[in-house]
Amino acid sequence: MKAMKPSGNRIILIRHGETEWNRLHRFQGRSDLPLNPKGNNQARALALALKNETITAIYSSPLARAIETAHHIGRFHPSTPLIKESGLMEMDLGDFEGMEAQRWALDHLDFQKAWEENPATLAMPGGESLKQVQQRAVATLKRISEPYGPESTLLICSHNFVIISLLCFASKIPLDQFRELKQDNAALNIIYKDGTEFHVEKVNDRRHLQESLRY
Repeated sequence: MKAMKPSGNRIILIRHGETEWNRLHRFQGRSDLPLNPKGNNQARALALALKNETITAIYSSPLARAIETAHHIGRFHPSTPLIKESGLMEMDLGDFEGMEAQRWALDHLDFQKAWEENPATLAMPGGESLKQVQQRAVATLKRISEPYGPESTLLICSHNFVIISLLCFASKIPLDQFRELKQDNAALNIIYKDGTEFHVEKVNDRRHLQESLRY
């Protein structure tokens, strides 16, 4: 039997390309770093993979790494509006912002244990919890997708925890199990909105990066 084509609004979720803090494994929440050279190459590969898509609108976190990724994609879609949305910003990591992951693991063993056991509601000191991130991200997704018809394609450029929280919501995975999902730099995800329901079609697709190495 031929597989049925998914119906409803198609939403392409893009994680930004690599930054220096990504490369150095430093926690990067609200710090406004640009893409590094590798990240720009990744964004260009994404743009090429999406150049023939009919994109109704592009929404982006206002942070530079997401905006730069969105601009790379938007070059092939000059008439498509690019709209900044603060609800798509990365998790506020509070006191952990900028910390090296390895140093954090050594210096905050108690917090690390609590984060492993109950990540959904545990707030970063001076920052957000994953549940708070999901609440604002889902509210933003519902609001920005509401005006568009069922054949539209929206593209969203955002960040690791925001995208993972949206994928958990759409796939009905509890936030405490968010580690079942992975989100690499320049990954592409697709979800569909059918009425009030969301479902996931694709997660953490990076084939465009391998394809770009052939040229």
